[in-house]
Amino acid sequence: MGKKSRSKKKKHDDVVEEAAKQAKKLKKAAKAAEDASATASFTDALRAGEGTQIAGIDPRSTPGFDGDKAAGEGLLAGLAEEVSDLQERLYAESKAGGRRSVLLVIQGMDTSGKGGIMRHVVGAVDPQGVEITAFKAPTAEEKEHPFLWRIRRALPGPGQIGVFDRSHYEDVLVVRVHDLVPRAQWSRRYGQINRFEAGVIDKGTTIIKVMLHISKDEQKARLSERLDRPDKHWKFNPGDLDEREHWEDYQEAYQAVIDQTSTDEAPWFVVPADRKWYARLAVMNLLKEHLEAMDPQWPEADFDVAEQQARLEET
Repeated sequence: MGKKSRSKKKKHDDVVEEAAKQAKKLKKAAKAAEDASATASFTDALRAGEGTQIAGIDPRSTPGFDGDKAAGEGLLAGLAEEVSDLQERLYAESKAGGRRSVLLVIQGMDTSGKGGIMRHVVGAVDPQGVEITAFKAPTAEEKEHPFLWRIRRALPGPGQIGVFDRSHYEDVLVVRVHDLVPRAQWSRRYGQINRFEAGVIDKGTTIIKVMLHISKDEQKARLSERLDRPDKHWKFNPGDLDEREHWEDYQEAYQAVIDQTSTDEAPWFVVPADRKWYARLAVMNLLKEHLEAMDPQWPEADFDVAEQQARLEET
């Protein structure tokens, strides 16, 4: 064998060896994921009940999951397939007249991982049945209407999973912290929100409300990374530092949201968010568990299947 052939064979063997290593690594991660035991459903573990205190929840904890990062990441791909299947069933159900839908509300402080949830959880399922709405400061037109006007316009249709990146809760968070409207006005909004959500649920929408709970130290670390890395500068907003100065006011406002609007029909789920991998795993599981509870079914054919199969054979 010539030198050139030996070199080519060595390169081939190196590629094969590297592929084997990667396969072994993936297998190990999958096994770890399989072995990791859930202490409870994520729905039960993360639900904010009466008396829930955000300050008492460790932002680095992993409620409902005993595994490590490798195990969590190993589970995510498989969960995405399950959620995609359930989503497709929900979408198909609507084509046969079904009216049900899902609304996933994501709230959290700056850098809490909302974008990561959009990419790694929402982005992992079929976009055909998903609609994301990112709520910014209200436009001039929106300010001319009641605060829930723009929210109603963005609600998911039958068979859809609607995702709110921030939501109507900004009107009792930012508005409260910065005194944008009188206290008497924003304080009435808790009751208005509860009645609004009850009406949405009555029309067939399952609401999943997620608060991404990040620590002040972790936020500082993430903001520092954005400043240290040129490829992250585009994500940095000097206004985030202005908002950070109101940290305690925001914690108080979020606690009020949990106290006032975590209802039996539309509870809040407080997701510890200092570990990005866990937050993504938790939200994916919340979505899966709620879709499983809905149990969407494939619609029955409204035609004679055997007859159509026979026709197909003749073509």
